[in-house]
Amino acid sequence: MVPFPGNLKESPSQTAGPYVHIGCTPNAVGIGGPYGEDAGARLVNDKTKGDRISITGRVIDGANAPLRDAMIEIWQADADGLFNSPLEKRGAADTNFRGWGRQAADGESGQFRFETVMPGQVPFAADRMQAPHAQFWIVARGINLGLHTRMYFPDEADANAADPVLQRIEPRWRVATLIASGARPNYTFDIRLQGENETVFFDV
Repeated sequence: MVPFPGNLKESPSQTAGPYVHIGCTPNAVGIGGPYGEDAGARLVNDKTKGDRISITGRVIDGANAPLRDAMIEIWQADADGLFNSPLEKRGAADTNFRGWGRQAADGESGQFRFETVMPGQVPFAADRMQAPHAQFWIVARGINLGLHTRMYFPDEADANAADPVLQRIEPRWRVATLIASGARPNYTFDIRLQGENETVFFDV
């Protein structure tokens, strides 16, 4: 075996750096983009069906500090539990609901905010339904692979108790890391990357 040359240093890890924001949310970070509004800036319009809700939160690191350079995406079903996707075969989703949103965390507070609608239940298998939820994807400096998680609603206790995904989480106390706080129409969901009450992330 040839010894590793001492004059060669380890290459830096790949990282999202500022490039995610330059490419994905240029207007949000003040550099201007080809369009007046960043893709994913709005999930709803004035014709969207369903109960309007807001989801506000922060991405928090292991030192309990909010990440101010995170980018967060959200996916969810419409009020009837249908996805705005060509793969949706159960019926026609609300054409006035995008079903996907993207926000850059605020550069000072680290806060993100989505204006959306209360999602309907979606099937897990032929005879089982998932509780209403939103799926999150998070990327930031130092996060080499985007993190996937879910947010469930505290005022859907019965549906949450029967949710087949939540039922698989062990130890059971970690289920609470996926439940938002607040009540309709305003919810708060902080995503903790490490440490006490670390959010459950999914290998998707």
